[in-house]
Amino acid sequence: MLDFNEAKSRLAEYGQEHLLRFYNELAPDEQASLLRQIEEIDFSVVEAVKSADSPAPRGTFAPIGAVTVGDIAANSDSYRKTGIEAIQAGKAAAVLLAGGQGTRLGFDKPKGMFNIGVSKDLFIFECLINNLMKVVREAGCWVPLYIMTSEKNNEDTTSFFEEKNYFGYNKDYVKFFVQSMAPSTDFDGKIYMESKSRISSSPNGNGGWFSSLVRAGLLDDIRKKGVEWINIFAVDNVLQQIADPLFIGAVISTGSQSGSKVVSKAAPEEKVGVLCLEDGKPSIVEYYEMTDKMLNLRNEDGSLAYNYGVILNYLFNVDKLVEIVDRNLPLHVVKKKIPYMDENGNSISPTEPNGYKFETLVLDMVHMQDSCLPYEVVRSKEFAPVKNATGVDSVDSARELLKENGVEL
Repeated sequence: MLDFNEAKSRLAEYGQEHLLRFYNELAPDEQASLLRQIEEIDFSVVEAVKSADSPAPRGTFAPIGAVTVGDIAANSDSYRKTGIEAIQAGKAAAVLLAGGQGTRLGFDKPKGMFNIGVSKDLFIFECLINNLMKVVREAGCWVPLYIMTSEKNNEDTTSFFEEKNYFGYNKDYVKFFVQSMAPSTDFDGKIYMESKSRISSSPNGNGGWFSSLVRAGLLDDIRKKGVEWINIFAVDNVLQQIADPLFIGAVISTGSQSGSKVVSKAAPEEKVGVLCLEDGKPSIVEYYEMTDKMLNLRNEDGSLAYNYGVILNYLFNVDKLVEIVDRNLPLHVVKKKIPYMDENGNSISPTEPNGYKFETLVLDMVHMQDSCLPYEVVRSKEFAPVKNATGVDSVDSARELLKENGVEL
Protein backbone atom coordinates (compact mmCIF):
# COMPACT_ATOMS: atom_id res chain seq x y z
CA MET A 1 0.00 0.00 0.00
CA LEU A 2 1.07 3.59 -0.60
CA ASP A 3 2.57 5.43 2.35
CA PHE A 4 1.73 9.09 3.03
CA ASN A 5 4.63 10.55 1.05
CA GLU A 6 3.96 8.31 -1.96
CA ALA A 7 0.27 9.28 -1.90
CA LYS A 8 1.16 12.97 -1.61
CA SER A 9 3.52 12.69 -4.57
CA ARG A 10 0.96 10.87 -6.71
CA LEU A 11 -1.76 13.41 -5.93
CA ALA A 12 0.57 16.32 -6.71
CA GLU A 13 1.11 14.83 -10.16
CA TYR A 14 -2.63 15.20 -10.88
CA GLY A 15 -3.37 18.36 -8.89
CA GLN A 16 -5.44 16.50 -6.29
CA GLU A 17 -3.45 17.24 -3.11
CA HIS A 18 -6.63 18.42 -1.33
CA LEU A 19 -7.60 14.77 -0.74
CA LEU A 20 -5.07 14.70 2.12
CA ARG A 21 -6.21 17.99 3.69
CA PHE A 22 -7.58 16.35 6.85
CA TYR A 23 -5.17 13.42 6.98
CA ASN A 24 -3.58 14.44 10.29
CA GLU A 25 -6.99 14.58 11.99
CA LEU A 26 -7.78 10.94 11.18
CA ALA A 27 -7.38 7.86 13.34
CA PRO A 28 -4.74 5.36 12.09
CA ASP A 29 -7.32 3.00 10.57
CA GLU A 30 -8.98 5.94 8.75
CA GLN A 31 -5.59 7.09 7.46
CA ALA A 32 -4.90 3.60 6.12
CA SER A 33 -8.32 3.51 4.47
CA LEU A 34 -7.79 6.88 2.78
CA LEU A 35 -4.35 5.86 1.46
CA ARG A 36 -5.87 2.65 0.09
CA GLN A 37 -8.59 4.66 -1.70
CA ILE A 38 -5.99 6.98 -3.22
CA GLU A 39 -3.99 3.99 -4.43
CA GLU A 40 -7.06 2.62 -6.22
CA ILE A 41 -8.00 5.82 -8.07
CA ASP A 42 -7.73 5.59 -11.84
CA PHE A 43 -6.67 9.16 -12.59
CA SER A 44 -7.11 8.63 -16.33
CA VAL A 45 -10.85 8.74 -15.62
CA VAL A 46 -10.55 12.31 -14.36
CA GLU A 47 -8.93 13.31 -17.65
CA ALA A 48 -12.31 12.70 -19.30
CA VAL A 49 -13.55 15.95 -17.75
CA LYS A 50 -11.70 17.78 -20.54
CA SER A 51 -14.08 16.33 -23.13
CA ALA A 52 -17.22 16.40 -20.95
CA ASP A 53 -18.95 19.02 -23.11
CA SER A 54 -18.06 17.38 -26.41
CA PRO A 55 -19.12 13.72 -26.34
CA ALA A 56 -17.97 11.48 -29.17
CA PRO A 57 -20.22 11.86 -32.22
CA ARG A 58 -22.42 8.94 -33.18
CA GLY A 59 -22.10 7.25 -36.57
CA THR A 60 -24.64 6.44 -39.26
CA PHE A 61 -27.54 4.33 -38.01
CA ALA A 62 -29.44 1.66 -39.91
CA PRO A 63 -32.17 -0.78 -38.83
CA ILE A 64 -31.36 -4.40 -38.03
CA GLY A 65 -33.57 -7.46 -38.41
CA ALA A 66 -34.09 -10.02 -35.65
CA VAL A 67 -34.62 -13.68 -35.05
CA THR A 68 -38.33 -13.22 -34.43
CA VAL A 69 -40.63 -15.11 -32.10
CA GLY A 70 -41.87 -17.01 -35.18
CA ASP A 71 -38.34 -17.88 -36.31
CA ILE A 72 -37.50 -19.16 -32.83
CA ALA A 73 -40.61 -21.36 -32.73
CA ALA A 74 -39.74 -22.83 -36.14
CA ASN A 75 -36.18 -23.68 -35.03
CA SER A 76 -36.84 -24.37 -31.35
CA ASP A 77 -35.82 -28.04 -31.34
CA SER A 78 -32.48 -27.31 -32.98
CA TYR A 79 -31.74 -24.22 -30.87
CA ARG A 80 -32.69 -25.98 -27.64
CA LYS A 81 -30.48 -29.00 -28.41
CA THR A 82 -27.48 -26.79 -29.17
CA GLY A 83 -28.06 -24.66 -26.06
CA ILE A 84 -28.54 -27.61 -23.70
CA GLU A 85 -25.39 -29.28 -25.03
CA ALA A 86 -23.39 -26.08 -24.38
CA ILE A 87 -24.76 -25.83 -20.83
CA GLN A 88 -24.09 -29.50 -20.08
CA ALA A 89 -20.53 -29.08 -21.37
CA GLY A 90 -20.01 -26.23 -18.86
CA LYS A 91 -19.66 -23.63 -21.61
CA ALA A 92 -22.29 -21.20 -20.26
CA ALA A 93 -22.39 -19.03 -17.14
CA ALA A 94 -24.57 -16.16 -15.93
CA VAL A 95 -23.74 -12.80 -14.37
CA LEU A 96 -26.36 -10.95 -12.32
CA LEU A 97 -25.89 -7.17 -12.12
CA ALA A 98 -27.17 -6.48 -8.60
CA GLY A 99 -25.34 -3.40 -7.38
CA GLY A 100 -28.40 -1.16 -7.03
CA GLN A 101 -30.47 -0.18 -4.03
CA GLY A 102 -34.27 -0.19 -3.90
CA THR A 103 -34.44 3.57 -3.24
CA ARG A 104 -37.07 4.27 -5.92
CA LEU A 105 -39.21 1.56 -4.38
CA GLY A 106 -39.01 3.26 -0.98
CA PHE A 107 -36.74 0.42 0.16
CA ASP A 108 -33.37 1.11 1.75
CA LYS A 109 -31.76 -2.24 0.95
CA PRO A 110 -30.44 -3.98 -2.18
CA LYS A 111 -33.18 -4.02 -4.81
CA GLY A 112 -32.95 -7.81 -5.08
CA MET A 113 -34.04 -8.12 -1.43
CA PHE A 114 -37.37 -6.40 -2.15
CA ASN A 115 -40.34 -8.63 -1.33
CA ILE A 116 -42.65 -8.65 -4.35
CA GLY A 117 -44.92 -11.29 -2.81
CA VAL A 118 -48.49 -10.56 -1.69
CA SER A 119 -49.75 -13.46 0.43
CA LYS A 120 -46.29 -14.97 0.90
CA ASP A 121 -42.65 -13.90 0.73
CA LEU A 122 -41.23 -13.76 -2.78
CA PHE A 123 -38.07 -11.71 -3.14
CA ILE A 124 -36.73 -10.36 -6.43
CA PHE A 125 -33.54 -12.43 -5.98
CA GLU A 126 -35.74 -15.46 -5.40
CA CYS A 127 -37.68 -14.85 -8.63
CA LEU A 128 -34.44 -14.79 -10.60
CA ILE A 129 -33.05 -17.92 -8.96
CA ASN A 130 -36.36 -19.70 -9.63
CA ASN A 131 -36.05 -18.74 -13.32
CA LEU A 132 -32.50 -20.09 -13.49
CA MET A 133 -33.54 -23.29 -11.69
CA LYS A 134 -35.79 -24.15 -14.66
CA VAL A 135 -32.66 -24.42 -16.82
CA VAL A 136 -30.81 -26.40 -14.14
CA ARG A 137 -33.65 -28.94 -14.04
CA GLU A 138 -33.86 -29.17 -17.84
CA ALA A 139 -30.11 -29.52 -18.39
CA GLY A 140 -29.51 -31.68 -15.33
CA CYS A 141 -26.53 -29.59 -14.20
CA TRP A 142 -25.77 -26.38 -12.33
CA VAL A 143 -24.97 -23.15 -14.18
CA PRO A 144 -22.14 -21.04 -12.67
CA LEU A 145 -23.66 -17.80 -11.37
CA TYR A 146 -21.59 -14.68 -10.64
CA ILE A 147 -23.34 -11.87 -8.74
CA MET A 148 -22.02 -8.32 -9.00
CA THR A 149 -22.74 -6.23 -5.92
CA SER A 150 -21.59 -2.72 -4.96
CA GLU A 151 -19.54 -1.47 -2.04
CA LYS A 152 -22.78 -0.20 -0.53
CA ASN A 153 -24.80 -3.41 -0.75
CA ASN A 154 -22.28 -6.26 -0.82
CA GLU A 155 -22.57 -7.22 2.83
CA ASP A 156 -26.39 -7.09 2.82
CA THR A 157 -26.57 -9.13 -0.39
CA THR A 158 -24.16 -11.89 0.61
CA SER A 159 -25.72 -12.19 4.08
CA PHE A 160 -29.20 -12.39 2.54
CA PHE A 161 -28.23 -15.24 0.22
CA GLU A 162 -26.68 -17.11 3.17
CA GLU A 163 -29.75 -16.49 5.32
CA LYS A 164 -32.09 -17.77 2.57
CA ASN A 165 -29.83 -20.75 1.79
CA TYR A 166 -29.34 -19.39 -1.76
CA PHE A 167 -33.04 -20.08 -2.45
CA GLY A 168 -32.15 -23.72 -3.12
CA TYR A 169 -29.32 -22.98 -5.56
CA ASN A 170 -26.03 -24.87 -5.09
CA LYS A 171 -23.83 -22.29 -3.33
CA ASP A 172 -20.70 -23.94 -4.74
CA TYR A 173 -21.73 -22.52 -8.12
CA VAL A 174 -22.32 -18.95 -6.86
CA LYS A 175 -19.59 -16.33 -6.50
CA PHE A 176 -19.95 -12.66 -5.55
CA PHE A 177 -17.79 -9.76 -6.67
CA VAL A 178 -17.91 -6.03 -6.01
CA GLN A 179 -18.24 -3.51 -8.83
CA SER A 180 -15.30 -1.16 -9.25
CA MET A 181 -15.80 2.48 -8.36
CA ALA A 182 -14.94 5.70 -10.18
CA PRO A 183 -14.23 9.02 -8.43
CA SER A 184 -16.70 11.93 -8.60
CA THR A 185 -15.40 15.42 -9.43
CA ASP A 186 -16.46 19.02 -9.61
CA PHE A 187 -16.75 20.69 -13.01
CA ASP A 188 -13.02 21.49 -12.95
CA GLY A 189 -11.99 17.88 -12.42
CA LYS A 190 -11.18 18.18 -8.71
CA ILE A 191 -12.14 14.96 -6.92
CA TYR A 192 -14.76 15.45 -4.21
CA MET A 193 -14.40 14.22 -0.66
CA GLU A 194 -17.44 12.58 0.92
CA SER A 195 -15.96 12.93 4.41
CA LYS A 196 -12.54 13.57 5.91
CA SER A 197 -11.58 9.93 5.34
CA ARG A 198 -13.74 9.01 2.36
CA ILE A 199 -13.31 9.95 -1.30
CA SER A 200 -16.55 10.52 -3.19
CA SER A 201 -17.08 7.74 -5.74
CA SER A 202 -19.81 5.82 -7.54
CA PRO A 203 -20.10 2.47 -9.37
CA ASN A 204 -18.47 2.62 -12.81
CA GLY A 205 -21.62 1.90 -14.87
CA ASN A 206 -23.17 -1.31 -16.21
CA GLY A 207 -20.35 -1.62 -18.74
CA GLY A 208 -17.91 -2.10 -15.86
CA TRP A 209 -19.17 -5.57 -14.98
CA PHE A 210 -16.49 -7.56 -16.83
CA SER A 211 -13.52 -5.42 -15.79
CA SER A 212 -14.81 -5.66 -12.20
CA LEU A 213 -15.07 -9.44 -12.53
CA VAL A 214 -11.51 -9.61 -13.86
CA ARG A 215 -10.26 -7.35 -11.09
CA ALA A 216 -11.86 -9.68 -8.54
CA GLY A 217 -9.78 -12.55 -9.93
CA LEU A 218 -12.76 -14.48 -11.30
CA LEU A 219 -11.57 -14.74 -14.90
CA ASP A 220 -9.28 -17.57 -13.78
CA ASP A 221 -12.32 -19.35 -12.36
CA ILE A 222 -14.23 -18.86 -15.61
CA ARG A 223 -11.31 -20.17 -17.68
CA LYS A 224 -10.80 -23.14 -15.37
CA LYS A 225 -14.47 -24.09 -15.71
CA GLY A 226 -14.24 -23.91 -19.51
CA VAL A 227 -16.92 -21.21 -19.80
CA GLU A 228 -17.17 -19.75 -23.32
CA TRP A 229 -20.42 -17.78 -23.06
CA ILE A 230 -21.63 -15.39 -20.36
CA ASN A 231 -25.27 -14.31 -20.09
CA ILE A 232 -25.50 -10.99 -18.25
CA PHE A 233 -28.79 -9.69 -16.89
CA ALA A 234 -30.09 -6.94 -14.59
CA VAL A 235 -31.67 -7.51 -11.21
CA ASP A 236 -34.90 -5.64 -11.85
CA ASN A 237 -36.61 -7.80 -14.51
CA VAL A 238 -38.34 -10.56 -12.52
CA LEU A 239 -39.60 -12.49 -15.58
CA GLN A 240 -36.41 -12.76 -17.58
CA GLN A 241 -35.14 -16.17 -18.54
CA ILE A 242 -31.50 -16.70 -17.62
CA ALA A 243 -29.00 -18.96 -19.40
CA ASP A 244 -31.91 -19.67 -21.73
CA PRO A 245 -31.00 -22.74 -23.84
CA LEU A 246 -32.93 -21.43 -26.85
CA PHE A 247 -31.13 -18.07 -26.71
CA ILE A 248 -27.71 -19.67 -26.29
CA GLY A 249 -28.47 -22.17 -29.05
CA ALA A 250 -29.63 -19.45 -31.47
CA VAL A 251 -26.48 -17.36 -30.96
CA ILE A 252 -24.20 -20.39 -31.43
CA SER A 253 -26.18 -21.81 -34.38
CA THR A 254 -26.16 -18.53 -36.30
CA GLY A 255 -22.41 -18.06 -35.76
CA SER A 256 -23.00 -14.76 -33.94
CA GLN A 257 -20.36 -13.30 -31.66
CA SER A 258 -22.96 -12.07 -29.17
CA GLY A 259 -26.71 -11.85 -28.68
CA SER A 260 -29.28 -9.53 -27.15
CA LYS A 261 -32.79 -10.34 -26.02
CA VAL A 262 -35.18 -7.74 -27.42
CA VAL A 263 -38.90 -6.95 -27.38
CA SER A 264 -40.95 -5.35 -30.13
CA LYS A 265 -41.64 -1.73 -29.21
CA ALA A 266 -45.10 -1.00 -27.83
CA ALA A 267 -45.15 2.33 -29.71
CA PRO A 268 -42.71 4.33 -31.86
CA GLU A 269 -41.97 6.75 -29.00
CA GLU A 270 -41.47 4.10 -26.29
CA LYS A 271 -38.51 5.09 -24.11
CA VAL A 272 -36.22 2.14 -24.75
CA GLY A 273 -32.81 1.74 -26.34
CA VAL A 274 -33.08 0.08 -29.75
CA LEU A 275 -30.69 -2.49 -31.20
CA CYS A 276 -29.53 -1.36 -34.64
CA LEU A 277 -26.43 -0.98 -36.81
CA GLU A 278 -24.06 1.96 -36.45
CA ASP A 279 -21.50 2.30 -39.22
CA GLY A 280 -22.24 -1.33 -40.08
CA LYS A 281 -21.59 -2.72 -36.58
CA PRO A 282 -24.14 -3.71 -33.93
CA SER A 283 -25.09 -0.85 -31.65
CA ILE A 284 -27.81 0.57 -29.43
CA VAL A 285 -29.39 3.94 -30.11
CA GLU A 286 -31.11 5.54 -27.11
CA TYR A 287 -34.67 6.78 -27.58
CA TYR A 288 -33.63 10.42 -27.04
CA GLU A 289 -31.02 10.13 -29.81
CA MET A 290 -33.56 9.02 -32.43
CA THR A 291 -34.90 11.49 -34.97
CA ASP A 292 -38.61 11.62 -35.79
CA LYS A 293 -37.78 9.96 -39.10
CA MET A 294 -36.07 7.05 -37.33
CA LEU A 295 -38.88 6.72 -34.79
CA ASN A 296 -41.55 6.43 -37.47
CA LEU A 297 -39.67 4.64 -40.28
CA ARG A 298 -41.63 1.59 -41.45
CA ASN A 299 -40.81 -1.62 -43.29
CA GLU A 300 -42.80 -2.67 -46.35
CA ASP A 301 -45.14 -4.74 -44.16
CA GLY A 302 -45.90 -1.70 -41.99
CA SER A 303 -43.82 -2.77 -38.99
CA LEU A 304 -41.42 -0.32 -37.34
CA ALA A 305 -37.93 -0.41 -38.87
CA TYR A 306 -36.28 0.49 -35.55
CA ASN A 307 -38.44 -1.97 -33.65
CA TYR A 308 -36.36 -4.00 -31.22
CA GLY A 309 -35.93 -2.61 -27.72
CA VAL A 310 -33.17 -4.03 -25.52
CA ILE A 311 -34.00 -5.41 -22.05
CA LEU A 312 -30.45 -5.73 -20.65
CA ASN A 313 -30.12 -9.45 -21.22
CA TYR A 314 -27.05 -10.19 -23.35
CA LEU A 315 -24.91 -13.17 -24.28
CA PHE A 316 -21.21 -12.46 -24.77
CA ASN A 317 -18.27 -14.60 -25.85
CA VAL A 318 -15.53 -14.75 -23.19
CA ASP A 319 -12.61 -14.43 -25.64
CA LYS A 320 -14.15 -11.29 -27.15
CA LEU A 321 -14.77 -9.84 -23.67
CA VAL A 322 -11.10 -10.29 -22.82
CA GLU A 323 -10.17 -8.47 -26.01
CA ILE A 324 -12.57 -5.61 -25.18
CA VAL A 325 -11.38 -5.18 -21.61
CA ASP A 326 -7.82 -4.87 -22.88
CA ARG A 327 -8.89 -2.10 -25.28
CA ASN A 328 -10.89 -0.14 -22.66
CA LEU A 329 -14.50 0.95 -23.07
CA PRO A 330 -15.35 4.59 -23.83
CA LEU A 331 -16.02 6.65 -20.71
CA HIS A 332 -19.30 8.57 -20.36
CA VAL A 333 -19.23 11.77 -18.29
CA VAL A 334 -22.57 12.50 -16.58
CA LYS A 335 -23.61 15.67 -14.74
CA LYS A 336 -25.01 14.81 -11.30
CA LYS A 337 -25.92 16.27 -7.92
CA ILE A 338 -23.05 15.03 -5.75
CA PRO A 339 -23.12 15.42 -1.95
CA TYR A 340 -19.65 16.42 -0.78
CA MET A 341 -17.53 17.86 2.04
CA ASP A 342 -16.25 21.39 1.49
CA GLU A 343 -12.78 22.67 2.36
CA ASN A 344 -13.91 23.54 5.92
CA GLY A 345 -15.18 20.03 6.58
CA ASN A 346 -18.89 20.87 6.16
CA SER A 347 -21.25 18.41 4.46
CA ILE A 348 -23.03 19.93 1.45
CA SER A 349 -26.12 18.53 -0.29
CA PRO A 350 -26.49 20.37 -3.61
CA THR A 351 -29.88 21.12 -5.15
CA GLU A 352 -28.45 21.41 -8.69
CA PRO A 353 -25.89 19.32 -10.59
CA ASN A 354 -22.47 20.28 -9.27
CA GLY A 355 -20.09 17.81 -10.84
CA TYR A 356 -19.42 14.70 -12.87
CA LYS A 357 -19.71 10.95 -12.43
CA PHE A 358 -17.99 8.59 -14.85
CA GLU A 359 -19.58 5.48 -16.34
CA THR A 360 -18.92 2.75 -18.86
CA LEU A 361 -21.98 1.27 -20.60
CA VAL A 362 -22.94 -2.14 -21.93
CA LEU A 363 -24.12 -0.50 -25.16
CA ASP A 364 -20.47 0.26 -25.98
CA MET A 365 -19.62 -3.38 -25.34
CA VAL A 366 -22.25 -4.31 -27.93
CA HIS A 367 -20.78 -1.85 -30.46
CA MET A 368 -17.35 -3.49 -30.06
CA GLN A 369 -18.76 -6.83 -31.24
CA ASP A 370 -18.46 -8.01 -34.83
CA SER A 371 -22.05 -9.25 -34.69
CA CYS A 372 -24.94 -9.29 -32.22
CA LEU A 373 -28.03 -11.41 -32.78
CA PRO A 374 -31.28 -9.61 -31.89
CA TYR A 375 -33.37 -12.38 -30.28
CA GLU A 376 -37.03 -11.44 -29.92
CA VAL A 377 -38.93 -12.54 -26.81
CA VAL A 378 -42.59 -12.13 -25.93
CA ARG A 379 -42.84 -9.01 -23.78
CA SER A 380 -45.54 -10.36 -21.46
CA LYS A 381 -43.50 -13.50 -20.78
CA GLU A 382 -39.99 -12.11 -20.30
CA PHE A 383 -40.19 -8.41 -19.49
CA ALA A 384 -41.47 -7.29 -16.09
CA PRO A 385 -39.12 -4.55 -14.88
CA VAL A 386 -39.43 -3.28 -11.31
CA LYS A 387 -38.20 0.30 -11.56
CA ASN A 388 -40.89 2.30 -9.75
CA ALA A 389 -43.11 1.86 -6.69
CA THR A 390 -46.30 2.46 -8.72
CA GLY A 391 -47.37 3.12 -12.32
CA VAL A 392 -45.39 2.04 -15.38
CA ASP A 393 -42.68 -0.62 -14.88
CA SER A 394 -43.59 -0.82 -11.21
CA VAL A 395 -44.06 -3.29 -8.39
CA ASP A 396 -47.77 -3.40 -9.28
CA SER A 397 -47.26 -4.05 -13.01
CA ALA A 398 -44.62 -6.71 -12.31
CA ARG A 399 -46.95 -8.49 -9.88
CA GLU A 400 -49.68 -8.61 -12.52
CA LEU A 401 -47.30 -10.07 -15.10
CA LEU A 402 -45.97 -12.64 -12.62
CA LYS A 403 -49.56 -13.76 -11.94
CA GLU A 404 -50.26 -13.99 -15.70
CA ASN A 405 -47.28 -16.33 -15.98
CA GLY A 406 -48.50 -18.63 -13.21
CA VAL A 407 -46.20 -17.40 -10.44
CA GLU A 408 -47.89 -17.68 -7.06
CA LEU A 409 -47.70 -14.46 -5.05
